[in-house]
Amino acid sequence: MRIGVGYDVHSLVEDRKLIIGGVDIPFEKGLLGHSDADVLVHAIMDSILGALGCGDIGKHFPDTDARYRNISSLILLERVHDIMRERGYRVGNVDTTVIAQRPKLAPYIEEMKENIGKVLGTEDVNIKATTTEQLGFEGRGEGMAAYSVCILLSNG
Repeated sequence: MRIGVGYDVHSLVEDRKLIIGGVDIPFEKGLLGHSDADVLVHAIMDSILGALGCGDIGKHFPDTDARYRNISSLILLERVHDIMRERGYRVGNVDTTVIAQRPKLAPYIEEMKENIGKVLGTEDVNIKATTTEQLGFEGRGEGMAAYSVCILLSNG
């Protein structure tokens, strides 16, 4: 068994879609990034890569590479999943938290879980959302953050 922790953060800006967990969420702002800036999926990828001892998403998908410009983070998650399988592991479970003052994410969590679980080949994906009671950059609506912990199990 291997355990990994991931963290990601992105700024909220105008004229961008808000994509979290592969879900296009109606909101007046979106997350800024080279890819679709899906803060939740990025944290999950980093937790898996961390559990494998394979660095982070910046190493595998650098923002200097035009191939990843505006790419869906679910496609990148598929590639991380392939790396995991090639190394002989499968997901035991993933537990995540998204930190955002607005919008309310509860109505979208089941769809997020379905999207991520489909890519990872598991139903053991837990997603939570919380606010910061208007404290910090998340509370001021300047950005969003996400944490992820995963357990990988050996296939051998």
